[in-house]
Amino acid sequence: MTTKTLEKKTRKLEKEVELLRSFMIGQAGRDPEGSYRPEFVEEMLAALSNNTTEHQFKNKASFLRYLDGSR
Repeated sequence: MTTKTLEKKTRKLEKEVELLRSFMIGQAGRDPEGSYRPEFVEEMLAALSNNTTEHQFKNKASFLRYLDGSR
């Protein structure tokens, strides 16, 4: 085999390995529940960082009243 042929085959193998690596990383990082929209993730993270004390429930009756809408 000539040097050029070996270089071509080496480049082809490098591309294949890169593609396989990309595929494996994509599969390993996949959530079993599916993909999440980035906007949803950002919204949930923002909600988690918001320390609100707007609704404090003293007992289950106050919680149920809140759910019922009669606050």
